[in-house]
Amino acid sequence: MPVLSSGQRIDNLVSFRNIPAEKYFRIHYDNDFWGKTDYYYTQGYDLEFVTTCLKKNPLSATLLRLKNSRTKYGVSFEHYGFTPTSIKSNKILYNDRPFAGVIMFKSFASSVDTIHKTRLSSVLSTGMIGQAAFAGKMQKTIHSWTGDQEPMGWQYQIRNDVVLNYELNYEKQILNVPNIISMNTNSQARVGTLSNKLQAGATLTLGRFMSPFLPKEEKIKNNYQLYLYSQPLISLVGYDASLQGGVFNRNSPYTLKSSAINRITFQNSFGAVISIRSLYIEYYQIFLTKEFKTGRTHKWGGVKIGVAF
Repeated sequence: MPVLSSGQRIDNLVSFRNIPAEKYFRIHYDNDFWGKTDYYYTQGYDLEFVTTCLKKNPLSATLLRLKNSRTKYGVSFEHYGFTPTSIKSNKILYNDRPFAGVIMFKSFASSVDTIHKTRLSSVLSTGMIGQAAFAGKMQKTIHSWTGDQEPMGWQYQIRNDVVLNYELNYEKQILNVPNIISMNTNSQARVGTLSNKLQAGATLTLGRFMSPFLPKEEKIKNNYQLYLYSQPLISLVGYDASLQGGVFNRNSPYTLKSSAINRITFQNSFGAVISIRSLYIEYYQIFLTKEFKTGRTHKWGGVKIGVAF
């Protein structure tokens, strides 16, 4: 499906992750341990909170919404890190991925047009990339707790720089057979100092689920949902600060040149969701092709746990 879709590492706004409530809290945790790898995107987590009162958040004024739509407002705190293929070397590993940490605060809104079966999500992200994200300290602490190899090389990470990104994600339902199958297309633009990226893909959902495009978010009969999904995506990459360094601070000890970046990548996500009354649980796996010419393919997994109020 040649359409555009989202490009962030932790994507909590796609419609198949919808929680049918106006107020909820959700935790996201990624780790490449579940992909049986230990390099590149090594770990990430996100704390998400949605409530009606966040409509009054001053940053919500910057978020685009569909007209005559049902809208949810939220904020989240996101933190993740990247490493090269080895954390045993205390030297720069050239032609490999740089160490990098990212920390962000996000304000977001998701609006649904139930007549045209469309959904628009907008996100404003502010934060830092670099030592200020304390990704190296966190990885060293976790490895100390688990008795694993002490990570070496974080002194060569991408240096501190400002993160300011804006994202728009537009979805269109093209097929829906209630509690059997649905298919959506997605279109997104992501621009800013952290990354500039477009993606193309679609999402297929199978199982017992409640469509997020219903006129009213009614509770599904017997109060449970159980479904599988698959989301293949093709990316067009413009800039990635976690590979190429910050836009303003060009003093990082090691970055990849623009010519080393693969401008087109493929990613596939698949997972399972179970939702019982106010509880949401998801497990997923993600595969990503080479992000740079001398790199490797990569896999990671994650869990999401949410509670509606």
